[in-house]
Amino acid sequence: MATNNSIEKSIYGTTADGKPVEQYTLTNANGMEVKVITFGGIITSLSVPDRTGKMNNIVLGFDKLADYETRSPYFGALIGRYGNRIANAKFSLGGKDYQLAVNDGINALHGGKKGFDKQVWAAKAIKDGATVGLELSYTSPDGEEGYPGNLATTVTYTLTSTNELRIDYRATTDQLTVVNLTNHTYFNLAGNGAGSIANHIAQINADRYTPVDANLIPTGELAPVEGTPFDFRSPKLVNAGLRSSFPQIVSGRGYDHDFVINRETENDLEFAAQIYDPSSGRKVEVWTTEPSMQFYTGNFLDGTLVGSSGSLYRQGDGFCLETQHYPDSPNQSDFPTTELKPGDTYQTTTVYRFLTD
Repeated sequence: MATNNSIEKSIYGTTADGKPVEQYTLTNANGMEVKVITFGGIITSLSVPDRTGKMNNIVLGFDKLADYETRSPYFGALIGRYGNRIANAKFSLGGKDYQLAVNDGINALHGGKKGFDKQVWAAKAIKDGATVGLELSYTSPDGEEGYPGNLATTVTYTLTSTNELRIDYRATTDQLTVVNLTNHTYFNLAGNGAGSIANHIAQINADRYTPVDANLIPTGELAPVEGTPFDFRSPKLVNAGLRSSFPQIVSGRGYDHDFVINRETENDLEFAAQIYDPSSGRKVEVWTTEPSMQFYTGNFLDGTLVGSSGSLYRQGDGFCLETQHYPDSPNQSDFPTTELKPGDTYQTTTVYRFLTD
């Protein structure tokens, strides 16, 4: 039964260093529900209908704040200052060299040891007609995790009446810096704890992708997907390439690669991908202003994490669709720039549209 949209606040827990964490529950008139906590801006639950109208949570996560603090592989989190990897955890900018926190082999990953995913964000509820939203804000101080400049960041989650989850990212700086924000939600359209996503059907609007080296850093090539397991231009089973011996699949232990979206404009929302689960009839479409999207198939889930479903999360039990600029762009002059100057505004939007078939 349809209800009015709503947003409710509750206490979620307290961090190890004593900071209170709130949870906001956003519900639209169709009964779709999104739960977000102020720690890391994490989406802890996302309930959408299947083809029969049954609601299920379709994202991976935990029940306890302590697990998000200490054990999480970025479940549901906002990622910053820089999503994905930066080679050797260093870059040069404006004639200066910057050393970042090393947290992924020899590289920097997803903003460092205490990135945006481990900060407590300020929150403001928004209710506007047929939509309900949550505005989160955090100012990253100059030098945090090695990045220059005070970066004032606002991320707004909006739940629409048409079962869309819209994420708007905005940032300004007082020094020349780099920024690449994204969200790291793990989806399983059959339901949280339902097992492998290998039988999901994927379509990605990309003619090219960025091959990586042994450390998962882009080689600089924008390689054609044609004739490879990375060709998702027409819908196909994820499993069709997931166990391939293709060298890039071996390097990533599955799909952990950035796809270059076929864009017709520079800044408009454009179609990036869709994933469909035949068992439930659920489909998610991704529309974004970003130039690329990381498709990740949960390759490093190893069966040691117990999720909010009560089940162990194993390799391939979830997928991520991380809209972004290319990985390692600060070190790759041929990639679209991720530099942000004082007086300019970083602004991107991604929409996850949920449908049934």
